[in-house]
Amino acid sequence: MSNETPIQHGHVTATYFWDDGSGINGDTGAPAYGLPMQKGLFSSPSWPLGTEGYIVYEGEEYEFFIGDRGPGVPSYDCDVLLDIDGKTFADMMGTSWNESSLTVGGGNGHAEVEYFITEWGDGYGTPGAPHPFQQPENPCEDAVSPLPEPEPVEEPEPEATEEETAEESSPEKESEDGHPKAAEEQDDQSQQAAAARGRDGDDSGVTAQTAANDLSAIELTGAEGALGATGLLTLALIPAVLVALFFAWTRRPAGAHAGASEDQGRGLLAESNGRHGLGSLMDRIPSLVDRFRRK
Repeated sequence: MSNETPIQHGHVTATYFWDDGSGINGDTGAPAYGLPMQKGLFSSPSWPLGTEGYIVYEGEEYEFFIGDRGPGVPSYDCDVLLDIDGKTFADMMGTSWNESSLTVGGGNGHAEVEYFITEWGDGYGTPGAPHPFQQPENPCEDAVSPLPEPEPVEEPEPEATEEETAEESSPEKESEDGHPKAAEEQDDQSQQAAAARGRDGDDSGVTAQTAANDLSAIELTGAEGALGATGLLTLALIPAVLVALFFAWTRRPAGAHAGASEDQGRGLLAESNGRHGLGSLMDRIPSLVDRFRRK
């Protein structure tokens, strides 16, 4: 019922009752609305029977309908304008209801409550501001106040869809108006810059000597690791190179040191005639052979 839009609101002083026709504790008989006494049945001195609404006490809501007339004399001078059933009143006070004496424990018999009317009943009575019992000419205007402004309802933020989440996690793309480029394009530029540094002689790249060594290894062997024609030719030239180096070494200038002079002015290119020269060695070969034969 509290979800319905109120049509009247205010504050009143309330007490409690329980009229079940037993005559106990001032019981005046069964409720006037024709329904048995029950929890949630309230009594008003003037509102139409069947009127529905709810009260608020210390932040708690309690629903009601008007099913009886009262209070009587306590309503004079707009003092007590609402009777609450004893069981609901006990719940409000946080105490117990005595079924034998029809009283609320604790001795507190009055409370200031805030009421909300959600629907006027079709029974006997007068809508609007309440008035004391049998005093319609004395409406209690102070018991009615403007409806409070409804509290704004905060709508929960919509959850991000899978597509939106994927777009947020994906790298940025270059837009037509000059936004940052995608991460892949930036990586390509970094790789191109690194290659350019390698061509310019950056020591972080592959050097020309390393590339030449790799190329020589590839040329000496075939696709399956066997020696190719180029490899065989290279191996055949190695002895010739070694022989050339040997002759160049043995034709050093003769004398005490490499800078010894000679009479023809050829310097280091002169034929060696010392004991380490090639000519001296060739002249001695026949005598060595003759000695070997004699032995």
